[in-house]
Amino acid sequence: MRILVMGHRGMLGSDLVDVLGRDHDVAGVDVDDFDITSAADCDRVIREFRPGTVVNAAAYTDVDGCETHRSACFAVNADGVRNVAEACKSSGAKVVHYSTDYVFDGTKGEPYLEDDPCRPVNAYGESKRRGEEALVETLERHVLIRTAWLYGRRGKNFVKAILARARDGETLRVVDDQVGSPTFTLDLAQATKLLIERDCLGTYHVTNRGVCSWYDFARRILEIAQVTGVTVVPIRSSELDRKAVRPAYSVLSNRKFMEATQKTMRPWQVALSEYLTGQSHIHR
Repeated sequence: MRILVMGHRGMLGSDLVDVLGRDHDVAGVDVDDFDITSAADCDRVIREFRPGTVVNAAAYTDVDGCETHRSACFAVNADGVRNVAEACKSSGAKVVHYSTDYVFDGTKGEPYLEDDPCRPVNAYGESKRRGEEALVETLERHVLIRTAWLYGRRGKNFVKAILARARDGETLRVVDDQVGSPTFTLDLAQATKLLIERDCLGTYHVTNRGVCSWYDFARRILEIAQVTGVTVVPIRSSELDRKAVRPAYSVLSNRKFMEATQKTMRPWQVALSEYLTGQSHIHR
């Protein structure tokens, strides 16, 4: 299968290239190669590579930055998705696209299902929801994957930030009133491969199994990395000076994914341990 990964140098995109490239003909483009906000550019790269499947891992992901740069945020996360979908509709390609737990308001109190009402509470969530709508309206042959709390081997993420601050001797103040499911991008890439190879269509929630707060997550990071002598203090979200509101409850149900693939996602603790001990490898 010929697959084009958009955003292939990013945290998720780089793992997608590694995982998909084992069994498929994979090419990648990134911000230096095309402008996702340009319909003509999207059409050009898709016609050039002639993929059967386009995996869109390109996004504007600075959640607080989205509040002050709404135009740029929506241009990428909403209009850009429509551009990709339109180009794929013309070429006959299928689209796999990623969205977020932030399309929900975080008040449900139990894992969100794919058809639960979307009520984003910040600009990032709004832009991603608009992108979802654009994809569904434009292209029938699509896979929409909502995920959450990503970390990976490349790029900035919460795990790297916690370790860097701890090694600088900082006291760590971490929120304990937001809960979700930390998700290793390598596991998400492998789940994506399953959905592509089984020719699944529609919306799927995909995260590592289990639930924790950011505070719990930070403590487990330090424990696995064997970093000692660091004080971790639980705080409320209201104590942080952040432009964007975050949903308090970001847990997504993986049931539909499991039914479609007959596979379960690993517990987040197991994936985190592999990531931190450097044992990450590409599974078939």
